Amino acid sequence: MDVPRNRRYTRDHFWVRQKGNKAVIGASDYLQEELGDVVFVDLPDVDDDVEAFGTFGIIESDRAVSDMACPVSGTVLEINSDLVDSPELVNEDPYGEGWLIEVVLDDPEQIENLMTPEEYEEYIADLGEEG
Repeated sequence: MDVPRNRRYTRDHFWVRQKGNKAVIGASDYLQEELGDVVFVDLPDVDDDVEAFGTFGIIESDRAVSDMACPVSGTVLEINSDLVDSPELVNEDPYGEGWLIEVVLDDPEQIENLMTPEEYEEYIADLGEEG
């Protein structure tokens, strides 16, 4: 399971990569594996406000339809419009071309409350033991 070191993670399996007062958000490798083939992604509009752990969109796969919980609060700066025609990018490259949204952070320090890569690896290892 791939867990890049330059990100923070949530218990809902989303990642955040901070760039100053901005952050890019995406689904983790673990999440895309659990979902199966992603067939549709519904993202917020640019300039929409998102709240930490509030729903910011829907991701649909061949196994399930799930709400996506935003890891941070802020204003949507950009969405990955490539996902409209190619939602499978979430599966193929979850930490690169499959990113979901970029936000301007309300509070950049909020990211410190998310799991470190090491904590996230331990979290998903524990999930594997429970399953």
